[in-house]
Amino acid sequence: MPADDMTLEPFEVLDATHQHITESLEQLKILVAHLRDKGVDQHAKDSARTLFRFFMNTARQHHLDEEKHVFPQLINSGDEQLVQTTLRLQQDHGWIEEDWLELAPQLESISAGYNWYNIEQLEHAVPVFAALYTDHMRLEESLIYPEARARISSWDLGGMGREMAARRRPHRKAA
Repeated sequence: MPADDMTLEPFEVLDATHQHITESLEQLKILVAHLRDKGVDQHAKDSARTLFRFFMNTARQHHLDEEKHVFPQLINSGDEQLVQTTLRLQQDHGWIEEDWLELAPQLESISAGYNWYNIEQLEHAVPVFAALYTDHMRLEESLIYPEARARISSWDLGGMGREMAARRRPHRKAA
């Protein structure tokens, strides 16, 4: 998380990450079209590298934030619809990860300047990945985040923010 995000409330960080995911999904679609038209050039390499790092790190951290801090409150809420919706979102995280594991090696290859990618597979997989992610985020923003905000105490919210920020700090090596 960038230094200026450290001052944000945890749900603002989650919302900002959703915005970044949305932008990255659009960039992923643009990259596939670029590959179809021009192949692997410097623009494709740079774009693939940025997208690879984002989805490999930030997006995965975001899912961990939700799994650790948002979902447990809702699973223990006693509200059957909320429990089922939260369980579905946890399952979505697994499907998103599966889709990512299919895309990651191709993006890593492109970022290194190799032509070891399958354009047809990317043209099929990227829209599926984007649709799943978009539907997932829409449900979180419309139901899960408002419910979680209402249920998480200010004390727990402070701890949530500290833990999220600590996990994102670069690890310092001992001298």
